[in-house]
Amino acid sequence: MTQADDRILETLADSDLTLSPRVLAANTDYSRHYISARLGELRDADLVDRVDEGLYVISDRGLAYLEGELSADELEKDE
Repeated sequence: MTQADDRILETLADSDLTLSPRVLAANTDYSRHYISARLGELRDADLVDRVDEGLYVISDRGLAYLEGELSADELEKDE
């Protein structure tokens, strides 16, 4: 997990909206390309769900991570 991953998850959780990499980039100070790459990793870890082409929401697992119910170490073990 990176600092960007935390920012992406927090932005998705705080907005409670379906967001694109472009919107996430505008709200996190990371590039759209970098956000897209990180979203792929977050999706592989089941922390975000892709609801349509280029549109993402935070998953229940992502919320559990943000709430401290799931640690980064546990995520790495699942890989």
